[in-house]
Amino acid sequence: MADIQVLGREPLASKRFDARSGTVAWTMAAAAMIGLMLAPAIWNGFPIIFPDTGGYFTAPMMRELANGRSALYGLFLDAGIPFAFWPSVAAQAALMAWLFAVTLRINGLGGRPWLNVGIVALLCLTTSLPWFAGQLMPDILFAALALSLYLLAYGGERLVRWECWVLSGVVAFAMASHMAALGMAIAVLAALALTQVARLALPRARMGFAALAVAAGVVLCPVSNLALTGQFAFTPGGASFLFGRLIEDGIVSHYLRDRCPDPTIQLCEYKNEIQEDADSWLWWRGSPLYKLGGWEAYEPEAKRIIAATLSDYPAKHLTTAINAAIAQFFAFETEVGIDDNQPTYVAIEEFLPQLYPAFLAARQQAEPFDVSPINKFHVPFGQLALAILACALILHRPFGLSPQARALGLTLFAALAANAIICGVFSHPVDRYQSRLVLLVPFAVAVIVARRFMVRTPAS
Repeated sequence: MADIQVLGREPLASKRFDARSGTVAWTMAAAAMIGLMLAPAIWNGFPIIFPDTGGYFTAPMMRELANGRSALYGLFLDAGIPFAFWPSVAAQAALMAWLFAVTLRINGLGGRPWLNVGIVALLCLTTSLPWFAGQLMPDILFAALALSLYLLAYGGERLVRWECWVLSGVVAFAMASHMAALGMAIAVLAALALTQVARLALPRARMGFAALAVAAGVVLCPVSNLALTGQFAFTPGGASFLFGRLIEDGIVSHYLRDRCPDPTIQLCEYKNEIQEDADSWLWWRGSPLYKLGGWEAYEPEAKRIIAATLSDYPAKHLTTAINAAIAQFFAFETEVGIDDNQPTYVAIEEFLPQLYPAFLAARQQAEPFDVSPINKFHVPFGQLALAILACALILHRPFGLSPQARALGLTLFAALAANAIICGVFSHPVDRYQSRLVLLVPFAVAVIVARRFMVRTPAS
């Protein structure tokens, strides 16, 4: 009897030991992943900033809707102010670590904490992941949004209820944090719905849950603006960004040559001062835009010119839009704002003087560094990963892709295409816009490779 009792206890004790050791391993792995993603910010001595950072965290303070600056994301940053914004970037890194772990689990690679760490370490070396995770900008949320939509649609029964609610919250928050994310989410949702109609060999998508999450994001944007700024409206500035792209592509200059002089067109007075560069038009204080009163004051005429040029030059619009989308799809160098951060300097000095000394002491301000050398391997690695993922999706049978891995790859390509069209066409091609998403492509390739060598039965 004693022998039977001992034998009966051993499995229970072993299970308890395994659970404890598993918890310890996952805790250590989570800390390692977060640390890896925050390494550049820790080395910098302060979370990484961007020229737009100040506009985000001051929006809820001033109760103003700023052009292209989400008040809700600003509130998220404000919550980290007592600890110099470190909780904000730690939360971003923790979110990505969790999403990577859940995605691996959904693909049959769960219970491997050190595989998670290894993949995150690879991404931190070869992609822009740590530069976005540790930055006070909503850019990392684009990657979080893409993975969350994939998991909601294809996670199926492998997700527990609380995970579905958290993923839905991530989708809604990301969409309300940036208008381009809102557009991307709607486009990806439509693409996922089309894959179901096309009857591709994919897991059955739970479109209802994903659609509800996207709908919540659409509602959250104006509702959060109402709560934080008193204005029930989407984040403004879209027409101005599009007008900047039309400036850069020469469409506005063409229109002015055809129409000026015209007393009803204010811009005629400054047609010889226009620099055909979107950033100069939008951000340079000597730009005609500011001589005409700034973004809000000039927006009515900008909208009229956009409409008129669409009518007058439809072919030119179509050609430049296609070129912009293609250019944006393949533009993804890692970049960090160094020279043009003055708006954030001013915002921190005025609103957060207690943080100003630590902010100035950070390397980004005190010893400006150049990240362009890392693009010597970030860009080729991203291009190679894109090529491998495209080939794997096309030749999925020889590659032995599981339906889950195919769904992941297709979701990422849908997100990349949507992001390139939205940002390239309605703003203008900028490496940062695509870099914040292309970091997921090597992750998808890593999932495919890991499944090939570590999982014998395909995930359903």
